[in-house]
Amino acid sequence: MLFKIASVAALVSSVAAHMAMSEPCPRFSPNCATLPPLPAGQGYNYNIKNPIDYDAPVFISETPWPQPVASWTAGQPVTVKFQPDGAAHGGGHCQFAISYDNGKTAAVVHKVMEHCFFNGPSDGNNAEVLQYTFNLPADVPASSKAQFIWIWTNAIGNRELYTGIADISIANPGGSTSYTGKSAIYPNHAGYPTIPEFNGDYTTGVSLFDNAPNVVVSPGGSPAPPASSAQPPAPVYSSSAVESKSVAPPVGHTPAPQPTAEPTVEVTATEPPATVEPTVPVTTPATPVYTSSAPTAVPTGSACTHGALQCVSGNAGFQQCVWGVWSATFACSSGTVCQQTSPNAVICGWA
Repeated sequence: MLFKIASVAALVSSVAAHMAMSEPCPRFSPNCATLPPLPAGQGYNYNIKNPIDYDAPVFISETPWPQPVASWTAGQPVTVKFQPDGAAHGGGHCQFAISYDNGKTAAVVHKVMEHCFFNGPSDGNNAEVLQYTFNLPADVPASSKAQFIWIWTNAIGNRELYTGIADISIANPGGSTSYTGKSAIYPNHAGYPTIPEFNGDYTTGVSLFDNAPNVVVSPGGSPAPPASSAQPPAPVYSSSAVESKSVAPPVGHTPAPQPTAEPTVEVTATEPPATVEPTVPVTTPATPVYTSSAPTAVPTGSACTHGALQCVSGNAGFQQCVWGVWSATFACSSGTVCQQTSPNAVICGWA
């Protein structure tokens, strides 16, 4: 018999509303203080607090507001607010990112790891923190059609993805034309690894964000790279009996690239993507054929193969390879031990 990690508190609250951004106002929330007019053919989204379906687009709506819902200035403080009375699932990891191509490519401008919505470790559902203020980076380019993105990975409960996307304008007195930052990632969603329930270890999954590659975003937008240079998506795993697998990304979103030497890639909507120029020489192999269980290959000499899973000594838990580096140990729940079911998959089963 297999044991799927979940908390009783999270199961009890699974029917409750979750967390949702309220400022800047996400598409097409009915709960914002000031609501722009709806675009033709659109209606308010009364399920704004629901998690994103595993294989659905990562944003509930890909249609923008007809006008910006906030006006920000690069280098100045900005405030992001969330609706009260939502289930906060013990906190977790929040990313805040900027995009200029409707979310296809997004660069992180701020993140709150481990205890998002709380002041410290918590197993509660009542959020203690409902707003975050941070400085927008000074080199974020100006645009009247930028997008601000919030992404939340919950600490407790079903492994889910929560997002919000708001249409904003940005002024930049310095005239910067591009911004480089860590690529936003979407754990617990098709094409990305599943971060297990934290079980009290709030560093769970942090290495995934720390090791994300850099991307460059600019007002021209960022189309997907050509097929010849595209990388396969990362496998999906969990602490239950789920096989590692690679899944095609949903329509309207390109998963973060997985570079061989963490190069920075700049792309625009009006020109082909720039050539990748890693800091060390690499040889581009022929495009391989991937199966549903094959992990993504990384350069020869890496410590491990991206996506691989292994039980740790004593079988008390397991690790995942994240872009060539073994993650911290994810502990199996009490009474269960790690079992290696294949080179690419593990389960936590009864001892």
